[in-house]
Amino acid sequence: MSTYAFAANTAQNMKTKPPAMSVPLTAEEVFQLYYNRTWIWKDGAGYFAAKAREFKAWSGEGTGSYGTGRWFVTDQGKLCFRATWYAKTGHALAVTCFSHRKKGNIVFQKREPDGDWYPFKTMPAKADDEYGKVRPGDYTTAGYNRMQIKLSQNK
Repeated sequence: MSTYAFAANTAQNMKTKPPAMSVPLTAEEVFQLYYNRTWIWKDGAGYFAAKAREFKAWSGEGTGSYGTGRWFVTDQGKLCFRATWYAKTGHALAVTCFSHRKKGNIVFQKREPDGDWYPFKTMPAKADDEYGKVRPGDYTTAGYNRMQIKLSQNK
């Protein structure tokens, strides 16, 4: 194996394997990260309501979509949301999960099953933390309603 191939393989393993000496967040720790908060995405957002663990989201990618369902957490550090997503072409049920681990003052996250681990939240917070896009309150409803109207008009 060439030095380049070894280095590339090592870098890839660092992304796909959990950070060394890290531990999964508890269900309560994951819950505290998301409850009654909105995760703002590049072109959309998802809201994790405390009431009945309702999940509501919208995305402007492609022709757009919106989803509604429930979210849940596990003691292995996972946040999952099970939602029915509606788009111009119809609707489908999807389950999306993110794993969370901590090491010292850093919470790492990866999308399951094939995402890469990355620093999600640092303490003290850094300006480029992804967690900076997770804000208290519901910033989803307006976009969700607009997307619902847009897709109903395109039928």
